[in-house]
Amino acid sequence: QVQLVESGGGLVQAGGSLRLSCAASGRTFSTYNMGWFRQEPGKEREFVAEFLWTGGTYSADSVKGRFTISRDNAKNTVYLQMNSLKPEGTAVYYCAASRNYLRFGPPDYWGQGTQVTVSS
Repeated sequence: QVQLVESGGGLVQAGGSLRLSCAASGRTFSTYNMGWFRQEPGKEREFVAEFLWTGGTYSADSVKGRFTISRDNAKNTVYLQMNSLKPEGTAVYYCAASRNYLRFGPPDYWGQGTQVTVSS
């Protein structure tokens, strides 16, 4: 069982930055692929980025060059640094963990989500 708790969401102006954090419970954090999804009002949840337990990373085209995912296995934490935020980035951001690739299917575990609001 893995529990995920996000933090770092909030209100930011367009062009600004935020860093989301996701703290995970459990001793097997380092063996999970960790990542982020987001869900805009009225839309389906979409993949944002993942950091594989083997060390590779992958990001959605919509955020490449602006968002950076990182992880600290010693702290059981994954981060999402979001720069040059756009109003369309307003969404609830969810942390996720999986034994499989996050970009290809639903994760094994979800966090509760954190709201990010980007004002124009």
